[in-house]
Amino acid sequence: MNFWEKVTGSDMTKEMKNFESRVKKLPSDYQAAWEKIQSNLWSYSDFTGRNLMPILDGVLGLLEETASEGQSVQEALGDDIKGFCSAIVGAEGAKSYRDKWREQLNRNIAKKLGE
Repeated sequence: MNFWEKVTGSDMTKEMKNFESRVKKLPSDYQAAWEKIQSNLWSYSDFTGRNLMPILDGVLGLLEETASEGQSVQEALGDDIKGFCSAIVGAEGAKSYRDKWREQLNRNIAKKLGE
């Protein structure tokens, strides 16, 4: 990735288009689960969202593998997609905006208290 791609985000656009073409090959229930997964994961992104690309790729790989084995979405992910997403990002160490704000607030309070 060169500097221009990083600044404009064109590398991520290409990767997201690649993800979407892979998703179109999945059954419709898997496509619906992918949309829910994406909407839940974006709250854990950094400013650019690049930290989520490996996570999204891994989740999509899981969906492709389970679909090829004939498993249902519920068998692959369970009934709680939001819980699945928080477990995935927790394992990867991604933090939500709320976590980042909490840390910032704690640092500011510690500075004010002179610690």
